[in-house]
Amino acid sequence: MSVTAPVRLTHEDGARVGARGWAALAVLMLPVLLVSVDNTVLSFALPEISLALRPSGAEQLWVIDVYSLVLAGLLVTMGVMGDRFGRRRMLFIGATGFAVVSVLAAFAPTAGLLIAARAALGFFGAMLMPSTLSLLRSIFPNRDQRRLAIAIWASGFSAGSALGPVVGGFLLEHFAWGSVFLIAVPMLVPLLIGGYWLLPESRDPNPGRIDPIGILLSMAAMLPVVYAIKSFAVDGPTLGAAALVIVGLAMGWLFVRRQLRADTPMLDMSLFRRGGFSGAILVNLLSVIALVGFLYFVPQQLQLVLGLSPMTAGLALVPGMAAMIVAGLSVVPISRRVPPHIVVPAGLVLSVGGYLIVAFTAQSNSVAWLIAAFVVLGIGIGAAETISNELILAHAPAEKAGAASAVSETAYELGAVLGTAVLGGIITAFYRGALTIPNGVPDEAAAQARETLAGAYAAAENLPAAQADALWRAAAHAFDSGIVTTSLIGALLVASAVAVAATTLRPPR
Repeated sequence: MSVTAPVRLTHEDGARVGARGWAALAVLMLPVLLVSVDNTVLSFALPEISLALRPSGAEQLWVIDVYSLVLAGLLVTMGVMGDRFGRRRMLFIGATGFAVVSVLAAFAPTAGLLIAARAALGFFGAMLMPSTLSLLRSIFPNRDQRRLAIAIWASGFSAGSALGPVVGGFLLEHFAWGSVFLIAVPMLVPLLIGGYWLLPESRDPNPGRIDPIGILLSMAAMLPVVYAIKSFAVDGPTLGAAALVIVGLAMGWLFVRRQLRADTPMLDMSLFRRGGFSGAILVNLLSVIALVGFLYFVPQQLQLVLGLSPMTAGLALVPGMAAMIVAGLSVVPISRRVPPHIVVPAGLVLSVGGYLIVAFTAQSNSVAWLIAAFVVLGIGIGAAETISNELILAHAPAEKAGAASAVSETAYELGAVLGTAVLGGIITAFYRGALTIPNGVPDEAAAQARETLAGAYAAAENLPAAQADALWRAAAHAFDSGIVTTSLIGALLVASAVAVAATTLRPPR
């Protein structure tokens, strides 16, 4: 049995960089901003997409999830390929492909083609994200500088999420929904130009081998589980969904077993024997599930139930996103003096409070309470994401930065998938269970209303005024009742992250 050497984490473990290093960080922020803008914009565009393409409830979830699902399934593979073939090279290939497919997604005529385009975006997105974080590891060898760089990197997700609703709201009020995909082009062209001059090439001198069977096993582990969750949201518990979960868990076990037995594994499983590494991964996963689940149902609440325009709804979320950015940067000096097993749980306790605010004020339909809840939620998650991402890189050897970054990004993207699939599926199931169709509503309109809240909105537009008002009030009430349960479950997820952080993020002896 091999014994993992103790990890020595120092503050001065490399040379400090100058202006060129920070300029390289600015270039690397472009794909980070793009991915986070894309996720938030799509959440806000979902009502418009639902009205234009008329997707079913399952298709609506797939439009959101297929990108993160494909991306999460390929992140480890692309991280290893970056370690082998060059992280900058993978970044440039991913940026070019992402820009081209974004144009195709903007003009998708059906929900099926939009789902296919989103899957292709996930493929190229998997090349972008591990490269950005692993390049930071090689650009900033000094840990103090690296901690600040990662805080800025993590804040980029929050900044992009804050920018997304505003930009997306403006685009949706003046152009068709496809315009939200076209913003990828002006963001990626400067990356290709500036990155050529500023970003160094780096790779692992002894990379793990490319393992086609391992790639298939990693995909086979996640696809059945997420599909089972979606099936549960649409059809309720079934034997088929249970069988899919079992298949996914079995494939995951085979993947781990294969990596442990390989002489040069695709993914170095010894990283997970380090408590700080595994704990930081779990904190990332649970935090992102809670954040993305919140961002799935709140835009629908603001636009469809409360009647805000996309632009106004986007502005309502800006204070929460700003709180995430401030918390992510402010925690850097604090983390030098307060150990992570104290500061991360303390921040996440606030996030639990944010979900509880939503649960206890959902029936009031108050914009002010939703803004306050997101501010509180964002403070905890912003602080936790900065520290956990820094710990992930600090616990990994520099030559394995690509693989470690890929694991971190896999947790993030898998959290995005599960946030939409689990919390989005729960709110969909409760919406359908609580919806009472008023008397006299035609069967076709009733079936459309049961699919999604947006479906009820579209169905009500084609009914007489009295029936439309009754159907819409019933749908809004059903959605509000689902928010209560979903928020309580979200609070439990964040509370689980608190427990994980308190027990696993203690400094190594």
